[in-house]
Amino acid sequence: MAEETLAGQVLKQVLKLHGLPMSSCTTRVMICLHEKGVEFELVPVDLFTGQHKQPPFLDKNPFGQIPVLEDGDLTIFESRAITQYISEKYKDQGTDLVHPGSLEQCTMVKVWSEVESHQFNPVISPIIYQFFVEPLQGKSPDQAIVDENLEKLRMVLDVYEERLGKTKYLAGDFFSLADLHHMPFLFYFMKTPWSSVVDERAKVKAWWEDISSRDAFKKVAEGMKFGEN
Repeated sequence: MAEETLAGQVLKQVLKLHGLPMSSCTTRVMICLHEKGVEFELVPVDLFTGQHKQPPFLDKNPFGQIPVLEDGDLTIFESRAITQYISEKYKDQGTDLVHPGSLEQCTMVKVWSEVESHQFNPVISPIIYQFFVEPLQGKSPDQAIVDENLEKLRMVLDVYEERLGKTKYLAGDFFSLADLHHMPFLFYFMKTPWSSVVDERAKVKAWWEDISSRDAFKKVAEGMKFGEN
């Protein structure tokens, strides 16, 4: 009986996700976990007291950033690496986010995931930081930084508009990590005064309305709050 109980505990081992529900990178992983139907425990990390820069946390991520995923003895950091791990480990349950059965589809997921990381994220993240994070630190947003990156974001979304005129989602006619990775920053962006940048592009707007209506995202969006903004 004791051996059966121990085996049951091992089988029911819950993933631990260290992060915060307002953190875009943490929520990127949370959305993935919900899409795959994977049980997890969210372990809060107090950024305001610098917990992420202290030795216990640095043992998990030497760069002192959230999120970090612990799966038994395995510790993973970098949100996109974590979502890839989850999608592959739990490939037989929940939403297929990487399409490993098709080389072409799998490759397009990787291509547009790279686009998100290298083209989209670098231009939208400074806007979100200026609008939401700087005020929390008692600072005024730098409009010059916002304007510069808004122009770059428009150019990126022009490419998306053309792409989404050919396929329903970025990697093809199926929802994947390529779409999921965009969701946290777009959610915050649509709460800024510049949401028209998305609204003015009909296909991008329709894509956003589609992916943001998914149940997995709705579960996570409830906790994505920065003050009163």
